[in-house]
Amino acid sequence: MIRFLKIVAITIMSAVALWAAGWVWFASTLPTHVANTDSKTDAIVVLTGGSGRVEEGLQLLHDGLAAQLFISGAGGQVSVSELVPDDVEKTSDIENRITLGHQATDTPGNAMETAAWVRQENVKSLRLVTAAFHMPRSLMEMHAAMPGIEIVPHPVFSDRIKTDWWRWPGTAKLIAREYTKFLLTWLRIKMDAAVASL
Repeated sequence: MIRFLKIVAITIMSAVALWAAGWVWFASTLPTHVANTDSKTDAIVVLTGGSGRVEEGLQLLHDGLAAQLFISGAGGQVSVSELVPDDVEKTSDIENRITLGHQATDTPGNAMETAAWVRQENVKSLRLVTAAFHMPRSLMEMHAAMPGIEIVPHPVFSDRIKTDWWRWPGTAKLIAREYTKFLLTWLRIKMDAAVASL
């Protein structure tokens, strides 16, 4: 019995150590800048859920980096005019180029909602706007839902998310939570692919 408990304890400690090492790796690989700022795509896709994302998507649309903007997870009753900030000129041209997705409530939902819109609009490339810490999991979901579509990551950065994350418990917890979701997403996608190949 004692030997069995030791094996269990060692297994648990090893799993925790591997998770912690992966957490540090994940945090160190999060984007710190927008690597591609000027490539044009067919569309811009914004995933709601954090400050600055919609504003960044609107600016990219205004700058001419894409002809269309799709905002996923906008909520059931939200309209385009409500999402466009007051300091942005609400021209009919801009508003007519924005489409809202009202169904998604999480990242997998964002991917499915975006994939349906991409097929409908015959989009071949898109610029994905979401928070820097959320980008790795979002890209994984998007690539799984839309194989063959070119996706340019465009991370958004918040002053509340510190680059020296290990000094800030709030940021460290946020990244730890996101890393765990990233692992679960990776596992789910791998399992789905394995089942599909049977």
